[in-house]
Amino acid sequence: MNYQTDVCIIGAGPGGALLAYLLAKQNISTILIESSDTLGKEFRGEHLNEDGEMILKKHHIFEEIEDLGLLRMSRVEYWKDGHVFKTIESELGHAGIHVPQQHLLQSINSQASIHPSYKLMLGTKVTELTQNEKGQYTGIKAQQKSRGEIIVESKIIIGADGRYSTVRKLAHIKNNIHNHGYDLLWAKIPAPANWEPSIKFALVEHQQVALFSQAKGFVQIGWNIEKGSYPALRKQSFRPFIQRLTDAFPSLNLSIERFITSWSDFTLLSVQSSISEVWSKHHLLLLGDAAHTMTPTGAFGLNESLKDADLLSDLLHQVFYQNKEISETLRQFEQKRKPKLITLERIQFQREKEFSSHFISS
Repeated sequence: MNYQTDVCIIGAGPGGALLAYLLAKQNISTILIESSDTLGKEFRGEHLNEDGEMILKKHHIFEEIEDLGLLRMSRVEYWKDGHVFKTIESELGHAGIHVPQQHLLQSINSQASIHPSYKLMLGTKVTELTQNEKGQYTGIKAQQKSRGEIIVESKIIIGADGRYSTVRKLAHIKNNIHNHGYDLLWAKIPAPANWEPSIKFALVEHQQVALFSQAKGFVQIGWNIEKGSYPALRKQSFRPFIQRLTDAFPSLNLSIERFITSWSDFTLLSVQSSISEVWSKHHLLLLGDAAHTMTPTGAFGLNESLKDADLLSDLLHQVFYQNKEISETLRQFEQKRKPKLITLERIQFQREKEFSSHFISS
């Protein structure tokens, strides 16, 4: 089957979904393509800061998410020897908001679906980018389980398909990867009784351990380990390793004993950041993690994707209603956003380098 649209967005994560909604609301025909069969699979980077919160409120999405469920974290705490020794209270009234990705995407999609200019295609895997004789990208070919191959002809293609972007690979765009020296073990466990929502940090064997309170009564654990060390770590006894976590946060003891009993209860995340060499190419643009993958430090990833979508929707309005040239407009987006992401990457490196200084007595 063949489809025609103004903008084809590949990847229905927060950035791609928000952009699709904002374009459809402007009556710019938009097809949003997602390889998964459902929206909102569990995602680890679900931390909303003041920038992301402002954008969602600006576009009247935050209220619906709040009805579905989110969690404001009261403060940031630094722990040593099983006790809090430093607390940072936020002037915003919270130190961050946990927003389940399913709630975020459900809210965006429900509002986008009202507009006839919006079409969501789930279970659709992009296999090829099409180009005209001038080399401009003019659409995509994709495979659907139920319909086989489909073709989407589009004036603009947006690759919002994450750190391992298919669009980026098909467009032969180089991705510059930067090693931060650590990987991350993730786990999610039920919060103990009377757990006060907060962000908690500890230094365990010279590595960062972070606890993030989550909606629906959970605690997310992020434990830094030396880059590439996990295979050797798994060969060691599990009990002494997990005891370090219990020593750092004694109130988690019962929950850890019940829900983290072996190495398989952790998920390994290979940590890296990257900035793609170019973001725009022949009527194609990369957005969010496809253009700029970030580490978990500072929880910038989700929020920067939302900022990408917010700016790009304004710029594309100029293309379709003020006859601005497509390639120049996409380059303008890259020129505005890329330096800011390069700066944020440097900030992440600096914060990671200085983390242990929080635990030095003054």
